[in-house]
Amino acid sequence: MIIAKILNNNVVMVQDEQGREQVVMGRGLAFQKRAGDPLDSAQIEKVFALQSDLLVQRLAELLNQIPAEVMTTCDRIIDLATQRLGKLQESLYITLTDHCYFAIERQKKGLAIKNVLLWDIRRLYPREFELGQAARAMISQRLHVELAEDEAGFIALHLVTAQLNNEMPEVMHVTRVMQEILQLVKYQLQLEYDESSLSYQRFVTHLKFFAQRMLTRTVIDDDDVSLHTAVKDNYPRAWKCAVKIAQHLQQRYQRELTAEEIMFLAIHIERVRKEGR
Repeated sequence: MIIAKILNNNVVMVQDEQGREQVVMGRGLAFQKRAGDPLDSAQIEKVFALQSDLLVQRLAELLNQIPAEVMTTCDRIIDLATQRLGKLQESLYITLTDHCYFAIERQKKGLAIKNVLLWDIRRLYPREFELGQAARAMISQRLHVELAEDEAGFIALHLVTAQLNNEMPEVMHVTRVMQEILQLVKYQLQLEYDESSLSYQRFVTHLKFFAQRMLTRTVIDDDDVSLHTAVKDNYPRAWKCAVKIAQHLQQRYQRELTAEEIMFLAIHIERVRKEGR
């Protein structure tokens, strides 16, 4: 690899054989080097070959401002999240690293921020929240900074964003819609959720993507009236509850649900109703 630009002693930019820019990181990688010099492959710790040139530029700018050990820690967090959650948006390298760096700096100054959605995040996104806790542990072990549990919630939201390919404010909106629907179902059917059950976890997953489609006005429609009728006849309480949800969403968000969307809601509601307490 030939150095195209030196960002600091630990980070450089190079160009691959196709002329695409990449960010390369390694301790002391660029010490006493200049543009045009070859890199010592033994010193390379990480190569960021992102698909978007804009993301490469943004990552390069970020790595020029933060310590290399923060980036390597966040890289390990993202690797772990990818193993558990599957493919995540590449922008996570910028958003999560940027967030963690400033969270660490705030903590050092005693300026930690409270997460008002912490309880909801823990319930609605348990896998992501667990990863947020793992991230806190990594930061503590590698960087010797103890972040508050609130940060596990913020990190979890970044992971949710990376799965949905949305911006953070939209994910906060999705979370609110999910919580409203869960409360409506709980009230209408007078049940207590068994949050450890598979049906509850499936319902929450369905609501996550349902709320995203609803807020982006993506419509799922189907003309199979016979199937809608069968669900309505077999699960009358769940169907009635789904209709109540549709009325709420129409009134609050001006989003009219299709019969297909009401049907899928009813199916998931029936499952949690049967397993509820």
